[in-house]
Amino acid sequence: MSEEQTNAEELPVFRMQKMYVKDLSFESPNAPGIFLARNQEPKVDFNLKLSNQKVDDDHFEVTINMTAKVLDKNADDTVMFIIEIEHAAVFLLKNIPAEHLERVMAVDCPLMLFPFTRQIASQLSVDGGFMPFLMEPINFVALYENSQREKKDS
Repeated sequence: MSEEQTNAEELPVFRMQKMYVKDLSFESPNAPGIFLARNQEPKVDFNLKLSNQKVDDDHFEVTINMTAKVLDKNADDTVMFIIEIEHAAVFLLKNIPAEHLERVMAVDCPLMLFPFTRQIASQLSVDGGFMPFLMEPINFVALYENSQREKKDS
């Protein structure tokens, strides 16, 4: 075996292998009345949670759990719609140093997955009869750094 082959086999590999929806829910409990409301002013209650699990030696599943409850501020916070998405992907993470693995799963993997999660949420709201629900980009680096600070403080 040549030295070049040995070095290539030891290089870190980071690749999304498969993306999929694990769970999906759209509710519009006040339809059709909500469509008749005038001067709607949406207010969003938004929650995001990341999780991961080891699949085998080199594969990890990273999941984004997102819930958005969109209310009409001008109608006593009447629920316009609720979206719940559990969106996941399997990543090949090979030869990544153990000290970097947590950050890769908390930052790099969600950065690759989130645009697709965002598109699913937008399409769901349109299919539900509403304007596109456009989530703001998420700063996964800041979320990770905040969680690391909280771990140190506790």
